[in-house]
Amino acid sequence: MTGLAARVFLIAEAGVNHNGDPALARAMVDVAAEAGADAVKFQTFTADRLVTRRAPKAEYQQRATGGEASQHAMLKALELSPAAHEELFAHCRARGIEFMSTPFDPESAIALKRLGVRRLKISSGDVTNVPMLEVVGGLGLPVLLSTGMADMDEVQAAVGALRRAGLTDLTVLQCVSMYPADPCLTNLRVMDTYARVFGTPVGLSDHSLGLTIAIAAAARGASCVEKHFTLDRSLPGPDHQASLLPAELSALVRAVREVEAALGDGIKRPAPGELPVREVARKSLVAARDVPAGTVLGPEHLVILRPGTGLPPGRLTSVLGRRTARAIAADTPITEEMLVP
Repeated sequence: MTGLAARVFLIAEAGVNHNGDPALARAMVDVAAEAGADAVKFQTFTADRLVTRRAPKAEYQQRATGGEASQHAMLKALELSPAAHEELFAHCRARGIEFMSTPFDPESAIALKRLGVRRLKISSGDVTNVPMLEVVGGLGLPVLLSTGMADMDEVQAAVGALRRAGLTDLTVLQCVSMYPADPCLTNLRVMDTYARVFGTPVGLSDHSLGLTIAIAAAARGASCVEKHFTLDRSLPGPDHQASLLPAELSALVRAVREVEAALGDGIKRPAPGELPVREVARKSLVAARDVPAGTVLGPEHLVILRPGTGLPPGRLTSVLGRRTARAIAADTPITEEMLVP
């Protein structure tokens, strides 16, 4: 992602956990901003352009919301109006957090560009939707491509479609489209495959419970991590139960920031705070006995002991056979000034 190579881009995924209520969505923006996330992401769709009226719900949706209403009816109640999008966009700007949304049809993608979003995310469900990919790839915005449910051939076809449409700024996200996802199925090494095959930044759209997998993704070099959150897991709706609570979201942000700081630059050198410890913990050549001035040093005159304030043990061979410039008391670290040049 442009300009984000040294920092994990953390997306707090509000998704549809606002339950269609703009006030709840606004409160979610506040939570994401206070947690320190880089962006808060919603979903932009109309049920009529997304699903047939008789399409069944996914099993996890039935678990969370019951099986009575259709998927269309469920999604209809979760829509955010264009006016709500404008209000949320303005509120994000005021709170200093980026507004993002996933469009589920070409018209929504175009509307989001008009709104002023900085990037778009393609949902896993649209990996094989080539007409949609062609539109999004041609909008001139950076794109995050989620790849849940896909095999490698499908991901390659999707990347190809986006690039043929003109896309140059792409981040490919590993994802397991289960709610919640079993951590053992996450397959974080797919990020390595994506980076090698596509030459793009990579990341994780994480649906597992807890923080562990998202933190691990950051440690493995993810440039972007996305995680669902909710204000209350007991709220009605399809995604609340697999989402982080506000305090957990804050903890995730802190942990990822610690991890990215810990990754460093790859150059091995002592940390400044190690230098005083080095003198105490390392060893020196030390006089094993009282040594008169003018003595030619042999193995019997020297031992290797802490502290590290004298000549290092690696100098032993070069010190043997040299003459002392002055008397050296037993248990004294040997320094260069004590020896005849």
